[in-house]
Amino acid sequence: MSNTIITVENISKSYVLQHQKIRHNDSFREHITNNIKSIFKKKDADQSASQETFWALNDVSFDINQGDRVGIIGRNGAGKSTLLKILSRIVTPTHGRIKIEGRVASLLEVGTGFHPELSGRENVFLNGSILGMSKNEIQKKFDEIVAFAEVERFLDTPVKRYSSGMYVRLAFAVAAHLEPEILIVDEVLAVGDAEFQKKCLGKMKDVSGEGRTVIFVSHNMAAVKALCNKGILLHNGSIKIIGSATHAIENYLKTGINTSSHFDCSDYVYGDDIIRVLKIEILNGFNNTNQIKFDENIKIKFKIDSKQDFENISVAIGCLSIDEIPVFTTRGPVSIVKGENEIICEVKHNLRANNYHFAFGISVGEKSNIYHNPNAFDIEILDIGNNTQYLTNNAGFVNVNSSWQIV
Repeated sequence: MSNTIITVENISKSYVLQHQKIRHNDSFREHITNNIKSIFKKKDADQSASQETFWALNDVSFDINQGDRVGIIGRNGAGKSTLLKILSRIVTPTHGRIKIEGRVASLLEVGTGFHPELSGRENVFLNGSILGMSKNEIQKKFDEIVAFAEVERFLDTPVKRYSSGMYVRLAFAVAAHLEPEILIVDEVLAVGDAEFQKKCLGKMKDVSGEGRTVIFVSHNMAAVKALCNKGILLHNGSIKIIGSATHAIENYLKTGINTSSHFDCSDYVYGDDIIRVLKIEILNGFNNTNQIKFDENIKIKFKIDSKQDFENISVAIGCLSIDEIPVFTTRGPVSIVKGENEIICEVKHNLRANNYHFAFGISVGEKSNIYHNPNAFDIEILDIGNNTQYLTNNAGFVNVNSSWQIV
Protein backbone atom coordinates (compact mmCIF):
# COMPACT_ATOMS: atom_id res chain seq x y z
CA MET A 1 0.00 0.00 0.00
CA SER A 2 1.42 3.40 -1.00
CA ASN A 3 2.00 6.01 1.74
CA THR A 4 2.14 8.91 -0.75
CA ILE A 5 0.30 11.88 0.72
CA ILE A 6 1.03 14.54 -1.94
CA THR A 7 1.20 13.96 -5.69
CA VAL A 8 2.18 16.81 -8.00
CA GLU A 9 1.82 16.10 -11.71
CA ASN A 10 3.18 18.44 -14.41
CA ILE A 11 2.34 21.64 -12.55
CA SER A 12 2.86 24.92 -14.40
CA LYS A 13 1.82 28.39 -13.31
CA SER A 14 1.83 31.50 -15.49
CA TYR A 15 1.19 35.16 -14.75
CA VAL A 16 0.51 37.98 -17.21
CA LEU A 17 2.85 40.94 -16.73
CA GLN A 18 1.85 44.38 -17.97
CA HIS A 19 4.55 46.62 -19.47
CA GLN A 20 3.68 50.26 -20.01
CA LYS A 21 5.18 51.66 -23.20
CA ILE A 22 6.89 54.99 -22.69
CA ARG A 23 6.96 57.52 -25.51
CA HIS A 24 10.33 59.17 -24.99
CA ASN A 25 9.37 62.35 -26.88
CA ASP A 26 6.57 63.13 -24.45
CA SER A 27 7.13 65.77 -21.81
CA PHE A 28 6.56 65.01 -18.14
CA ARG A 29 3.28 66.93 -18.34
CA GLU A 30 2.15 64.77 -21.30
CA HIS A 31 2.98 61.59 -19.38
CA ILE A 32 0.72 62.71 -16.52
CA THR A 33 -2.06 63.71 -18.93
CA ASN A 34 -1.93 60.40 -20.81
CA ASN A 35 -2.08 58.42 -17.56
CA ILE A 36 -5.18 60.31 -16.45
CA LYS A 37 -6.83 59.80 -19.84
CA SER A 38 -6.14 56.08 -19.70
CA ILE A 39 -8.35 55.78 -16.63
CA PHE A 40 -11.39 56.72 -18.72
CA LYS A 41 -10.49 54.64 -21.79
CA LYS A 42 -11.86 51.21 -22.42
CA LYS A 43 -9.34 48.45 -22.06
CA ASP A 44 -8.59 47.19 -25.56
CA ALA A 45 -5.66 46.41 -27.80
CA ASP A 46 -4.17 49.77 -26.94
CA GLN A 47 -0.55 50.35 -27.91
CA SER A 48 0.14 52.07 -24.59
CA ALA A 49 0.84 48.74 -22.87
CA SER A 50 2.24 45.36 -23.81
CA GLN A 51 1.78 42.01 -22.11
CA GLU A 52 4.24 39.28 -21.28
CA THR A 53 3.52 35.80 -19.98
CA PHE A 54 5.81 34.83 -17.11
CA TRP A 55 6.02 31.17 -16.10
CA ALA A 56 6.71 30.98 -12.37
CA LEU A 57 6.59 27.16 -12.50
CA ASN A 58 7.13 24.94 -15.52
CA ASP A 59 6.21 21.24 -15.63
CA VAL A 60 6.97 20.38 -11.99
CA SER A 61 6.28 16.82 -10.78
CA PHE A 62 7.09 14.98 -7.53
CA ASP A 63 5.62 12.79 -4.79
CA ILE A 64 5.85 13.31 -1.02
CA ASN A 65 5.29 10.46 1.41
CA GLN A 66 3.67 10.55 4.82
CA GLY A 67 6.18 11.59 7.50
CA ASP A 68 8.64 13.18 5.06
CA ARG A 69 10.40 16.40 6.00
CA VAL A 70 10.95 18.11 2.67
CA GLY A 71 13.12 21.20 2.19
CA ILE A 72 12.31 23.29 -0.89
CA ILE A 73 15.27 25.49 -1.76
CA GLY A 74 16.40 27.78 -4.59
CA ARG A 75 17.38 31.32 -5.39
CA ASN A 76 14.93 34.23 -5.26
CA GLY A 77 12.51 33.89 -8.16
CA ALA A 78 13.00 30.12 -8.45
CA GLY A 79 9.28 29.45 -7.86
CA LYS A 80 9.31 28.32 -4.23
CA SER A 81 6.56 30.62 -2.95
CA THR A 82 4.34 29.92 -5.97
CA LEU A 83 4.68 26.18 -5.37
CA LEU A 84 3.76 26.55 -1.70
CA LYS A 85 0.70 28.64 -2.57
CA ILE A 86 -0.46 25.93 -4.96
CA LEU A 87 0.11 23.22 -2.33
CA SER A 88 -1.79 25.38 0.18
CA ARG A 89 -4.64 25.81 -2.36
CA ILE A 90 -4.24 29.59 -2.29
CA VAL A 91 -3.72 29.71 -6.05
CA THR A 92 -4.58 27.20 -8.77
CA PRO A 93 -2.07 25.93 -11.34
CA THR A 94 -2.34 26.96 -14.99
CA HIS A 95 -1.62 23.38 -16.07
CA GLY A 96 -1.27 20.07 -14.25
CA ARG A 97 -2.88 18.76 -11.10
CA ILE A 98 -2.17 18.04 -7.45
CA LYS A 99 -3.58 15.41 -5.15
CA ILE A 100 -3.38 15.94 -1.39
CA GLU A 101 -4.64 13.56 1.26
CA GLY A 102 -5.24 15.12 4.63
CA ARG A 103 -5.58 18.46 6.38
CA VAL A 104 -3.07 21.20 5.43
CA ALA A 105 -1.89 23.97 7.77
CA SER A 106 0.18 26.70 6.08
CA LEU A 107 2.34 29.45 7.49
CA LEU A 108 3.47 31.38 4.42
CA GLU A 109 3.72 34.95 5.66
CA VAL A 110 3.16 36.98 8.81
CA GLY A 111 -0.55 37.07 9.55
CA THR A 112 -1.58 34.11 7.44
CA GLY A 113 -5.09 33.06 8.51
CA PHE A 114 -5.43 35.61 11.31
CA HIS A 115 -8.12 38.27 11.54
CA PRO A 116 -6.43 41.48 12.77
CA GLU A 117 -9.45 42.74 14.74
CA LEU A 118 -9.82 39.51 16.73
CA SER A 119 -7.81 38.69 19.84
CA GLY A 120 -5.16 36.02 19.97
CA ARG A 121 -7.58 33.73 21.82
CA GLU A 122 -10.29 34.19 19.20
CA ASN A 123 -7.87 33.60 16.35
CA VAL A 124 -6.76 30.28 17.83
CA PHE A 125 -10.36 29.04 17.73
CA LEU A 126 -10.93 30.59 14.29
CA ASN A 127 -7.91 28.79 12.82
CA GLY A 128 -8.90 25.54 14.42
CA SER A 129 -12.38 25.81 12.94
CA ILE A 130 -10.91 26.48 9.49
CA LEU A 131 -8.89 23.26 9.88
CA GLY A 132 -12.12 21.41 10.63
CA MET A 133 -11.60 20.89 14.36
CA SER A 134 -14.35 21.02 16.94
CA LYS A 135 -14.34 23.48 19.82
CA ASN A 136 -13.54 20.69 22.28
CA GLU A 137 -10.56 19.52 20.19
CA ILE A 138 -9.17 23.07 20.05
CA GLN A 139 -9.71 23.54 23.78
CA LYS A 140 -7.63 20.44 24.55
CA LYS A 141 -4.69 21.95 22.66
CA PHE A 142 -5.23 25.55 23.76
CA ASP A 143 -2.93 25.68 26.81
CA GLU A 144 -0.16 23.92 24.88
CA ILE A 145 -0.45 26.45 22.03
CA VAL A 146 -0.31 29.44 24.37
CA ALA A 147 2.66 28.05 26.30
CA PHE A 148 4.61 27.41 23.09
CA ALA A 149 3.86 30.89 21.68
CA GLU A 150 4.68 32.65 24.98
CA VAL A 151 1.94 35.26 24.51
CA GLU A 152 -0.12 34.65 27.66
CA ARG A 153 -0.23 38.34 28.61
CA PHE A 154 -1.59 39.36 25.21
CA LEU A 155 -4.14 36.61 24.58
CA ASP A 156 -7.11 38.98 24.76
CA THR A 157 -5.42 41.76 22.75
CA PRO A 158 -6.34 42.20 19.07
CA VAL A 159 -3.53 40.67 17.02
CA LYS A 160 -3.22 43.84 14.94
CA ARG A 161 -1.34 45.23 17.96
CA TYR A 162 1.10 42.30 18.06
CA SER A 163 4.70 42.71 16.97
CA SER A 164 5.74 40.62 13.96
CA GLY A 165 7.58 38.26 16.33
CA MET A 166 4.50 37.70 18.52
CA TYR A 167 2.36 37.22 15.41
CA VAL A 168 4.68 34.53 14.06
CA ARG A 169 5.02 32.75 17.40
CA LEU A 170 1.26 32.40 17.79
CA ALA A 171 0.68 31.57 14.12
CA PHE A 172 3.29 28.81 14.17
CA ALA A 173 2.01 27.42 17.46
CA VAL A 174 -1.52 27.20 16.05
CA ALA A 175 -0.36 25.62 12.77
CA ALA A 176 1.87 23.05 14.46
CA HIS A 177 -0.35 22.04 17.38
CA LEU A 178 -3.76 21.67 15.75
CA GLU A 179 -2.71 18.33 14.25
CA PRO A 180 -2.73 18.89 10.49
CA GLU A 181 -1.56 15.93 8.43
CA ILE A 182 0.61 18.33 6.40
CA LEU A 183 2.45 21.39 7.80
CA ILE A 184 3.78 23.93 5.27
CA VAL A 185 6.17 26.60 6.57
CA ASP A 186 7.82 29.35 4.51
CA GLU A 187 10.75 31.65 5.37
CA VAL A 188 8.45 33.47 7.80
CA LEU A 189 10.27 31.89 10.77
CA ALA A 190 13.20 34.22 10.05
CA VAL A 191 11.14 36.92 11.81
CA GLY A 192 11.56 35.17 15.15
CA ASP A 193 14.67 35.17 17.31
CA ALA A 194 17.28 32.40 17.18
CA GLU A 195 15.92 30.61 20.25
CA PHE A 196 12.39 30.55 18.83
CA GLN A 197 13.64 29.26 15.46
CA LYS A 198 15.42 26.44 17.24
CA LYS A 199 12.22 25.68 19.15
CA CYS A 200 10.22 25.59 15.89
CA LEU A 201 12.68 23.23 14.21
CA GLY A 202 12.37 20.89 17.18
CA LYS A 203 8.58 21.02 16.99
CA MET A 204 8.60 20.27 13.26
CA LYS A 205 10.79 17.23 13.91
CA ASP A 206 8.31 16.09 16.57
CA VAL A 207 5.43 16.59 14.13
CA SER A 208 7.08 14.38 11.49
CA GLY A 209 7.90 11.81 14.18
CA GLU A 210 4.16 11.50 14.75
CA GLY A 211 3.73 10.52 11.09
CA ARG A 212 2.77 13.95 9.81
CA THR A 213 4.45 15.62 6.83
CA VAL A 214 6.46 18.85 6.90
CA ILE A 215 7.30 21.04 3.89
CA PHE A 216 9.83 23.75 4.72
CA VAL A 217 11.18 26.61 2.60
CA SER A 218 14.22 28.54 3.82
CA HIS A 219 17.40 30.24 2.64
CA ASN A 220 19.09 28.99 5.84
CA MET A 221 20.80 25.83 4.64
CA ALA A 222 21.86 24.87 8.16
CA ALA A 223 18.20 24.83 9.23
CA VAL A 224 17.16 22.82 6.15
CA LYS A 225 19.97 20.32 6.76
CA ALA A 226 19.04 19.98 10.44
CA LEU A 227 15.34 19.40 9.79
CA CYS A 228 14.79 17.81 6.39
CA ASN A 229 15.45 14.31 5.10
CA LYS A 230 14.48 15.15 1.51
CA GLY A 231 15.21 18.14 -0.69
CA ILE A 232 13.81 19.76 -3.83
CA LEU A 233 16.01 22.31 -5.60
CA LEU A 234 14.11 24.69 -7.88
CA HIS A 235 15.75 26.76 -10.60
CA ASN A 236 13.85 29.16 -12.85
CA GLY A 237 10.55 27.42 -12.12
CA SER A 238 11.74 23.87 -12.79
CA ILE A 239 13.08 21.07 -10.60
CA LYS A 240 16.85 20.84 -10.86
CA ILE A 241 17.47 18.28 -8.10
CA ILE A 242 15.15 16.03 -6.11
CA GLY A 243 16.60 13.61 -3.60
CA SER A 244 18.20 13.78 -0.17
CA ALA A 245 18.35 17.17 1.55
CA THR A 246 22.16 16.98 1.64
CA HIS A 247 22.38 16.34 -2.11
CA ALA A 248 20.02 19.23 -2.93
CA ILE A 249 21.88 21.63 -0.62
CA GLU A 250 25.29 20.73 -2.06
CA ASN A 251 24.06 21.48 -5.59
CA TYR A 252 22.38 24.71 -4.48
CA LEU A 253 25.54 25.98 -2.82
CA LYS A 254 27.74 25.13 -5.80
CA THR A 255 25.59 27.27 -8.10
CA GLY A 256 25.97 30.31 -5.82
CA ILE A 257 29.77 30.56 -5.65
CA ASN A 258 31.23 33.60 -7.39
CA THR A 259 34.73 32.71 -8.65
CA SER A 260 35.76 36.22 -9.74
CA SER A 261 38.49 38.13 -7.91
CA HIS A 262 36.61 41.42 -8.51
CA PHE A 263 33.22 42.09 -6.92
CA ASP A 264 31.08 45.02 -8.04
CA CYS A 265 29.11 46.15 -4.98
CA SER A 266 27.64 49.39 -6.30
CA ASP A 267 24.11 47.91 -6.39
CA TYR A 268 24.23 46.75 -2.77
CA VAL A 269 23.43 49.59 -0.38
CA TYR A 270 22.13 48.84 3.11
CA GLY A 271 22.00 51.48 5.83
CA ASP A 272 22.04 55.26 5.62
CA ASP A 273 23.59 55.57 2.13
CA ILE A 274 26.31 57.82 3.59
CA ILE A 275 28.95 55.32 2.51
CA ARG A 276 28.95 53.18 -0.63
CA VAL A 277 31.32 50.29 -1.26
CA LEU A 278 31.91 50.35 -5.00
CA LYS A 279 34.26 47.43 -5.51
CA ILE A 280 35.98 44.62 -3.63
CA GLU A 281 39.11 42.98 -5.02
CA ILE A 282 40.97 39.86 -3.89
CA LEU A 283 44.59 40.94 -4.39
CA ASN A 284 46.33 37.58 -4.15
CA GLY A 285 43.75 35.38 -5.86
CA PHE A 286 45.19 32.24 -7.48
CA ASN A 287 45.18 32.63 -11.30
CA ASN A 288 43.24 35.91 -10.98
CA THR A 289 40.29 34.27 -9.20
CA ASN A 290 38.91 34.37 -5.66
CA GLN A 291 40.93 31.25 -4.79
CA ILE A 292 43.48 31.54 -1.98
CA LYS A 293 46.09 28.93 -1.07
CA PHE A 294 45.50 27.54 2.40
CA ASP A 295 48.91 28.74 3.65
CA GLU A 296 48.53 32.35 2.38
CA ASN A 297 46.92 35.34 4.03
CA ILE A 298 43.76 36.78 2.47
CA LYS A 299 44.40 40.26 1.01
CA ILE A 300 41.25 42.28 0.23
CA LYS A 301 40.99 45.79 -1.21
CA PHE A 302 37.80 47.83 -0.73
CA LYS A 303 36.99 50.87 -2.86
CA ILE A 304 34.72 53.13 -0.81
CA ASP A 305 32.86 56.35 -1.64
CA SER A 306 31.89 58.53 1.32
CA LYS A 307 29.76 61.66 1.53
CA GLN A 308 31.84 63.04 4.44
CA ASP A 309 35.05 62.59 6.42
CA PHE A 310 35.11 59.97 9.16
CA GLU A 311 37.71 59.26 11.83
CA ASN A 312 38.08 55.85 13.47
CA ILE A 313 35.09 54.19 11.88
CA SER A 314 34.67 50.49 12.61
CA VAL A 315 35.02 48.24 9.57
CA ALA A 316 33.96 44.61 10.04
CA ILE A 317 34.41 41.52 7.90
CA GLY A 318 32.36 38.45 8.77
CA CYS A 319 33.22 35.02 7.42
CA LEU A 320 30.54 32.35 7.13
CA SER A 321 30.41 28.87 5.69
CA ILE A 322 28.39 28.65 2.48
CA ASP A 323 25.48 27.26 4.51
CA GLU A 324 25.52 30.44 6.64
CA ILE A 325 27.32 29.14 9.76
CA PRO A 326 29.47 31.93 11.31
CA VAL A 327 33.22 31.16 11.24
CA PHE A 328 34.90 34.39 12.39
CA THR A 329 34.58 38.18 12.47
CA THR A 330 37.41 40.70 12.33
CA ARG A 331 37.15 44.44 12.95
CA GLY A 332 39.51 47.34 12.35
CA PRO A 333 39.39 51.09 12.98
CA VAL A 334 40.10 53.22 9.88
CA SER A 335 39.74 56.86 8.87
CA ILE A 336 38.32 57.93 5.51
CA VAL A 337 37.88 61.25 3.71
CA LYS A 338 35.00 62.60 1.65
CA GLY A 339 35.06 61.04 -1.82
CA GLU A 340 36.72 57.81 -2.91
CA ASN A 341 38.97 55.82 -0.56
CA GLU A 342 40.80 52.51 -0.85
CA ILE A 343 41.24 50.23 2.16
CA ILE A 344 43.35 47.09 2.19
CA CYS A 345 42.77 44.40 4.80
CA GLU A 346 45.08 41.42 5.23
CA VAL A 347 43.58 38.52 7.16
CA LYS A 348 45.86 35.94 8.71
CA HIS A 349 43.84 32.76 8.81
CA ASN A 350 44.01 29.02 9.33
CA LEU A 351 40.89 28.08 7.36
CA ARG A 352 40.58 24.59 5.95
CA ALA A 353 40.10 24.07 2.22
CA ASN A 354 36.48 24.97 1.44
CA ASN A 355 34.24 27.73 0.07
CA TYR A 356 33.46 30.68 2.34
CA HIS A 357 30.98 33.55 2.19
CA PHE A 358 31.84 37.05 3.48
CA ALA A 359 29.73 39.91 4.81
CA PHE A 360 31.02 43.46 5.18
CA GLY A 361 29.85 46.30 7.40
CA ILE A 362 30.79 49.81 8.50
CA SER A 363 29.62 51.51 11.67
CA VAL A 364 30.33 54.89 13.28
CA GLY A 365 29.85 55.23 17.01
CA GLU A 366 26.38 54.02 17.91
CA LYS A 367 25.22 54.01 14.25
CA SER A 368 25.64 50.37 13.33
CA ASN A 369 24.11 50.55 9.87
CA ILE A 370 26.10 53.18 8.01
CA TYR A 371 26.78 50.39 5.52
CA HIS A 372 26.04 46.68 5.59
CA ASN A 373 26.35 44.12 2.80
CA PRO A 374 25.55 40.52 3.81
CA ASN A 375 26.55 39.28 0.33
CA ALA A 376 29.88 41.05 -0.16
CA PHE A 377 32.09 38.35 -1.71
CA ASP A 378 33.07 34.66 -1.75
CA ILE A 379 36.47 33.03 -1.26
CA GLU A 380 37.64 29.50 -1.92
CA ILE A 381 40.54 28.22 0.16
CA LEU A 382 42.67 25.82 -1.86
CA ASP A 383 44.74 22.93 -0.59
CA ILE A 384 47.75 22.99 -2.93
CA GLY A 385 50.26 20.20 -2.49
CA ASN A 386 50.20 17.07 -0.39
CA ASN A 387 48.16 18.37 2.53
CA THR A 388 45.24 16.05 1.87
CA GLN A 389 44.20 16.07 5.52
CA TYR A 390 42.75 19.53 4.96
CA LEU A 391 40.35 18.40 2.25
CA THR A 392 37.68 16.76 4.41
CA ASN A 393 34.61 19.02 4.68
CA ASN A 394 33.38 17.43 7.91
CA ALA A 395 36.55 18.23 9.87
CA GLY A 396 35.48 21.76 10.82
CA PHE A 397 36.51 25.12 9.41
CA VAL A 398 39.96 25.79 10.88
CA ASN A 399 43.31 24.08 11.21
CA VAL A 400 44.92 24.12 14.65
CA ASN A 401 48.44 23.45 15.89
CA SER A 402 48.78 20.91 18.67
CA SER A 403 51.50 18.94 20.45
CA TRP A 404 51.24 15.41 21.79
CA GLN A 405 53.21 13.48 24.35
CA ILE A 406 52.93 10.24 26.24
CA VAL A 407 53.09 10.65 30.01
